Amino acid sequence: MLKKHSATLHGHRTSFSLEDVFWQELKAISAARMVPLARLIAEIDDARPADSNLSSALRVHVLASVKSQGPNSSAPDRNDAG
Repeated sequence: MLKKHSATLHGHRTSFSLEDVFWQELKAISAARMVPLARLIAEIDDARPADSNLSSALRVHVLASVKSQGPNSSAPDRNDAG
C-alpha cells in the first residue's frame, strides 16, 4: 500500500510516497548504518539527479541496497530445509 511520509531535510519539510515494503527496508538500512532515518533520506535527496523526484530516488536506493547484498541474502538457506 502506498503511504505518504514527511521529513525535514535541511530545515525544510517535504513529503514523499512509498509502498510499505520500501519504507520498511529504508528504516532497516538506516538502522544497519546506525544513522537517523532523516539523515539517510537527506543523503539520498542530496545525491539524486535534479530531474528525479524524492520518492523515486528512495526506491532506487533501496533496490540498490538490496541488490548489493547478493541474490541469496534474503532467501532461506536451502540446506536447512530438511
